Amino acid sequence: MSRFLRIVLPALVIVVWLAIAAVGGPYFGKISEVSTNDQTSFLPASADATKVQERSSEFRQESGAPAIIVLERDGGMSSSDLSAAKDLATQLGDRDDVEAVSPVIPSEDGDAVEIVATLTTAADTGDAVEAIRADVDDALPSGVSGYVTGPAGFTADLTEAFAGIDGLLLGVALAAVFVILIIVYRSPLLPILVLGNATFALCASILVVWWLAKADIVTVNGQVQGILSILVIGAATDYALLYTARFREALRDHRTGWGATKAALRGSLEPILASGGTVIVGVLCLLLSDLNSNKALGPVAAIGIAFSLLAALSLLPALLLAFRRAAFWPLRPAYGSAHPVLTGPDARGIWARVGRLVAKRSRVVWIVCTVGLLAMGTGLVGLKADGVPQSDLVIGASQARDGQDVLADHFPGGSGSPAQVIGSERDLDALVDAVTGVDGVDGVVAAAKDAPSGTVPVTGDPTSSGGAAAAPTVSRGDVLLEATLSDPADSDAAEQTVRDLRTAVERVDPGAVVGGVTATAVDTNDTGIRDRTLIIPVVLVVILLILMLLLRSVVAPLVLIGSVIVSFAAALGVGALVFDHVFHFPGADPSVPLYSFVFLVALGVDYNIFLMTRVREEALRHGPHEGVLRGLGVTGGVITSAGVVLAATFAALGVIPILFLVQIAFVVAFGVLLDTIVVRSLLVPAIAYDLGRRAWWPSRLSRANHHM
Repeated sequence: MSRFLRIVLPALVIVVWLAIAAVGGPYFGKISEVSTNDQTSFLPASADATKVQERSSEFRQESGAPAIIVLERDGGMSSSDLSAAKDLATQLGDRDDVEAVSPVIPSEDGDAVEIVATLTTAADTGDAVEAIRADVDDALPSGVSGYVTGPAGFTADLTEAFAGIDGLLLGVALAAVFVILIIVYRSPLLPILVLGNATFALCASILVVWWLAKADIVTVNGQVQGILSILVIGAATDYALLYTARFREALRDHRTGWGATKAALRGSLEPILASGGTVIVGVLCLLLSDLNSNKALGPVAAIGIAFSLLAALSLLPALLLAFRRAAFWPLRPAYGSAHPVLTGPDARGIWARVGRLVAKRSRVVWIVCTVGLLAMGTGLVGLKADGVPQSDLVIGASQARDGQDVLADHFPGGSGSPAQVIGSERDLDALVDAVTGVDGVDGVVAAAKDAPSGTVPVTGDPTSSGGAAAAPTVSRGDVLLEATLSDPADSDAAEQTVRDLRTAVERVDPGAVVGGVTATAVDTNDTGIRDRTLIIPVVLVVILLILMLLLRSVVAPLVLIGSVIVSFAAALGVGALVFDHVFHFPGADPSVPLYSFVFLVALGVDYNIFLMTRVREEALRHGPHEGVLRGLGVTGGVITSAGVVLAATFAALGVIPILFLVQIAFVVAFGVLLDTIVVRSLLVPAIAYDLGRRAWWPSRLSRANHHM
């Protein structure tokens, strides 16, 4: 290639990426415009609760989420308190973001009142609830406590908790990575180049995701947004470190930067593409999910990894070519300088000592490591991953959670969040009897499809309890029943009531469906459990096939898959113990094990790919045993650095006070460190050394006659 092209081509690559960053950078602050934390973004696609929500507009004017305002005074609400509550209701009814306001409903004990303000469909839930809370605070008489809770209140608290996604999370992650890179490379410039590469990849990812979300092609919510940022920063940095290590090696053997660049690309292209492809295939398996929140993450994460790959194989090589040896200042690799001694008595350093341990006691090492990991995995017996109440999603202060507790003290726990039943109008009487006959149902109202009067009570009192009087005449078609539950909408008791409701109404009308807030939680948790049962085996099989193609072997891929399975079990087992006995969390979402598995298996295999592709390369020249030791020695530092970086970036998710993200942060960060320090450094090399040529069966390497 001419000298002109050697200069122009890298410069053109850098200019293109600068343009992408210039366009995509401002979208960091705009991603919230296409992001939603409404519960609809998490709904299972084919569940009964989703069907009810889709059809509810047939029975009433479409509206937004209800905000439940509850006012309380110990010792009883006075007449002036009740007057202030009525004035507040009138004030809320005048708001543009409120569609309808219920009358003031006093509790039977006289200590509290309830007002239900239904938001408009166009209202921003977070902003509307914040404004309503300000109105409530201004209207409170002295001695009266006020809370805004209900579906709108919980959504607002969730949105507030996600507020740090754009700035705080990214800042913490980048700062942690920068400090680690400074310590590892002892160079002021190289960390800037590596982080610049990762940041540009994130700019491109967010730009594409924003427009896809704008066109309703993908769904973005707070958890997807946060995981995208962390995944891109971590993965792009990992791929950059692998290329950087190859480039530094090549600078010792090539006088020119161009020659070193070509050698580095030849050596790193296959493992980087294989690693990135593994992660992309792994996250795309989430498309098999029936849960919208899981399904949404698949393509978004795949886009992020694709740009991480592209940046590591185009922008970073161009940047390092531009700076050459100066990028590593003050520890510049000189042309013609000797490579570090990797094996033998003259080898120095921690990885040489690890290699000697593996060579001397390979079988003992891998047995001890396996037993230790399995022992950690015993914590899985205490894992509670069948869902948590909506009120526990936010860690720390939550006015919606406090308000729900007050509401449950004075009103039926499910006030404002009824279970909804849609069934045939011809079975109305039997459906009503079935609903009111279920323990945990406090009252029921009915609405006919397209009925001009909207919702009509089955009894004279919409909130009355017990059996129903004769049902009113309604229009032909289906009917909507709304059942107020006795227990809080997100409680275990309410979920059991919904399950009992479904059993009862299906006996009357097999086509009847039950929805509402509680039913949505039930369906979300059930679907999450179904998803992880389906997707985890699929991910394992797909990644195993990729490894077989990459390593041209059957045995080595089986070893790698087995190692990441026991590593995942250990990480999740330790996580279960920590969640239960240290943080005293109420449980975990079913998606926590699924996400942890997808990320740990895909990313854990990354490090094994980095290791084993180099082991295979060295084994072809030096034999299987020597290949293991040389591969371990040459990749030890870079893979450990990459693992620490990735663990730090995922740990940064813990700054967002959302239970799901905090649990993901711990399990993935701990699991990555476990993979880096134990699995990739000891377990896999020891098994590969013990197996020798057999590890590469049935490839030619398994039959090669090397001197050992």
